[in-house]
Amino acid sequence: MTERLTYGAHMRALLALGLPLIGSNLAQMVLHVTDTVMLGWYGVEALASVVLGASTFFILFILGAGYSIAMMGMVASSLGKGDETQVRRDTRMTMWHSILFGVAVLPVMWWSGPVLAALGQEPELAALAQDYLRIAGFGLIPALLVNTFRGYLSALERTGVVLWATMAGACVNVALNWMLIFGNWGAPELGVRGAAVATLVTQSVTALLLALYAARQPDLRRFHLFQRFWRPDWPAFKRVWRLGWPVGLTGLAEGGLFNASALMMGWVGTVELAAHGIAIEVAALAFMVHLGLSNAATVRVGHAEGRGDFVGLRDGAVAAIAMSLLFGLVVVAVFLILPGPIIGLFLDEAKPEVEAIVAFGTVLLAFAALFQMFDAAQVMALGLLRGVQDTAGPLWITVISYWVIGIPASYLLAFPMGFGGAGLWLGLTVGLAVAAILLMWRFWGRWGQVELA
Repeated sequence: MTERLTYGAHMRALLALGLPLIGSNLAQMVLHVTDTVMLGWYGVEALASVVLGASTFFILFILGAGYSIAMMGMVASSLGKGDETQVRRDTRMTMWHSILFGVAVLPVMWWSGPVLAALGQEPELAALAQDYLRIAGFGLIPALLVNTFRGYLSALERTGVVLWATMAGACVNVALNWMLIFGNWGAPELGVRGAAVATLVTQSVTALLLALYAARQPDLRRFHLFQRFWRPDWPAFKRVWRLGWPVGLTGLAEGGLFNASALMMGWVGTVELAAHGIAIEVAALAFMVHLGLSNAATVRVGHAEGRGDFVGLRDGAVAAIAMSLLFGLVVVAVFLILPGPIIGLFLDEAKPEVEAIVAFGTVLLAFAALFQMFDAAQVMALGLLRGVQDTAGPLWITVISYWVIGIPASYLLAFPMGFGGAGLWLGLTVGLAVAAILLMWRFWGRWGQVELA
C-alpha cells in the first residue's frame, strides 16, 4: 500500500517538478515578449502586425501541441505502471504527429495575408503579418518538437534540462532580435522579418538541444527514443491521435477566444490593438506560472493514477489548486497597483502614441486582474483531467464556455453595447469563469469522492 503524503509533501514535490517548468514557460514567453518590446521600440505598426502574426502562429501551435500535451499524461501513467516500452511508443508517435501537423499547416501561414485582410484587418498590417509568418512558420515543427521533448522529459521528472535549454534559446532570441530588427552589429535592418528569423533560429536550437539530451543522456538511453524512428507504430499513432486531438481543440477553443479578441480589437483601432498585445503578453507571463503548476500536476496525477493511488491523486490535486490560487492573488495585486509602469516597459517614450497606449493598457490590466483567478482555475482543472487522460469531455466544456458564451459576450459588450475594447475583455472574463466552474466540477465530480484513509 502506498504511504499517504501530507499536503506539505505534495506541495514540495509539485514545486520540485513545477519550478523548472515555470522557469521554462517564462523563458519561452521571453521569445514573444522580446519581440513585443523590441518591435514596440521599432514602431507601432510593426508591433501591431506582429501581434496579428504571432497570434495566428500561436493558434496553430496550440492546435498541434495537443498531441504532446496529452502525451505527458500518457507517459506519466505508463511510468506509474512500469511500462517503459509504452513510454517510447507514445513519445515517438507524438513526434510523428508534430512533424506531420507542422507540414500540413505551413500553407496557411504562407498565404495568411489575404485571410487576415478578409477578417477585417488593415491591408498594410495584414501584409506585414504575412511577411512575419512566411519566415516564422517554418519554426512550427521545431516548436512542436520542443513541446514533445518537454512533455517526455517532464513525465520523467527531468524538468531541469527543459529549463536550461529554453533559457539558452531565449538568450539567442534576444541577441538575434537586437541584431536583425534594428540592424545592429553590422546586420541588415529587417524589422518584422528580423523578429521572425530570430524566432525560427531559437526554436530550432532549443529542439536540437533537447533532442541531443533525450538521445544521449545515459539514464535515458534505455528508452531508445530515436531507434528506427522511421518505422510506423500504428496502434500507438492512433492512441496519441485519440487522446491528442481533443486537447488540441481544447487549446484552440481557449486560444481562439484570445485570437478573436485580437481581431476584434483591430476593428477598434491600431492603438487599442497595440495596447491589447502588450496587456495579453503581461497576462500571459503570469499565466505561465499557472501552466507550469498545471503541467506538474498532470505528471503527479498521472503517476498516481498509473499506480492506483487515488488518495494521493486527490491530495495532490488539492495541493496544486491551493498553490495556483495563492500565486493568482499576488498577480492580482501587482496588476492593480503597477499597471502604468508595466505597460511602459514595452514602449519607447519618444513615440507620440505612448500616452494613449498606456492609458488603454492600464484599463485592460484591470480586467486581466479580474479574470486572473478564473484563468488559474481553468488551466489547473485541465492539467488534472489530462493526468487521468480525460480529454474529450473538457473539449466540449471549453467550446461552450469560450465560443458559445465568451466570444459572443465580447462582441455584444464591445460593439452593440458600446463598451469598446473594455467590453471585449469583460467578455473574455465571462468565458473563462464559466470554463473554470465547469472543468473543476468535472474533475471533482469524477475523482473527488475518494475516501480518505
